[in-house]
Amino acid sequence: MSTARFSPFELLLLKSRSQVDTATLLLLGWVLVHRQHVSEGQRRRRLAQVTSQFRHGHELGPVMSIAHSQDLHAIQLAAEVVRKECTKERSLSVMHQAITVATDDGDISLANHYILRFLADLLNVAPATLGTLFQELTGQPLRPPEDPSRDAYWQTHDPAYYAQKAQEEADAAQREKASQEQAEQQQRAKADKQQEKKQKQQEKKQQKEDARRAKARAEQSSAEQARAEQARQERARQEQARQEESRRRQQRSSPPPPDRTTRALAVLGLTPGASKADVRRAYRRMAQLHHPDRFYSESKHQVALASARFQRIKNAYDYLMQTY
Repeated sequence: MSTARFSPFELLLLKSRSQVDTATLLLLGWVLVHRQHVSEGQRRRRLAQVTSQFRHGHELGPVMSIAHSQDLHAIQLAAEVVRKECTKERSLSVMHQAITVATDDGDISLANHYILRFLADLLNVAPATLGTLFQELTGQPLRPPEDPSRDAYWQTHDPAYYAQKAQEEADAAQREKASQEQAEQQQRAKADKQQEKKQKQQEKKQQKEDARRAKARAEQSSAEQARAEQARQERARQEQARQEESRRRQQRSSPPPPDRTTRALAVLGLTPGASKADVRRAYRRMAQLHHPDRFYSESKHQVALASARFQRIKNAYDYLMQTY
């Protein structure tokens, strides 16, 4: 089966020796890409130092690429894996690592303020515990994040803001002046048009009469065309209905063998009566469990057995999607 059905992060999880380590790597990478004033090389070295004891068994480059792409589906999947697999002790360790990669001196970006709080909530780490851990690691208290909607935020983080604002006010005054001049020109043009209007009134009366007659002829022609088109569409609908009825009769006359459907459901671990959504969920679960890539380190015989199991799962899924 083609790996195009899986996202890059799903493929990493399939190949990983420890899915929880790979998921934690992505969340830490997500923190690192929001850290300001550091190079990409520094980010990767810091991630390698913090996760040196991880057992994922793959390069850090693909993880950082996914983190840079801001793939929310991958981040959500990583969060679900970490929440499911982390113990309380491991949760505190992950928070320790996240704070370590987010800052050296307690100064963190606005985005990482919210990311750290998200991770704490995900891992059931209380806000007070997060604050204590942050102060122990950085020597600084975890202050509330700044509010970008407040004027004081932009005074600090964007000194050019007020200069830009003054320029905008000057531009607005210039536009107002231009608008007044335009209004005067429009007033003069309006007077000229009124004079022209008086001269053309007689011509318009004649034009209206001609237009009325032409419109009557056009409406009559349009009505005839509409009736013809309606008749054609009705014939087409009747023909389509006959074809559809014939197709339904043909389908009813040759239903799929019930025993094959039962066998296909059994391959996916389902019983008769399962819904289409059940089939999809079962297929995803079985496909991830039996994908040949998970056995790449095994013997050729084991890989061949895994490929055969995976092909039976795919055949069962394809058949059920066609018959449901």
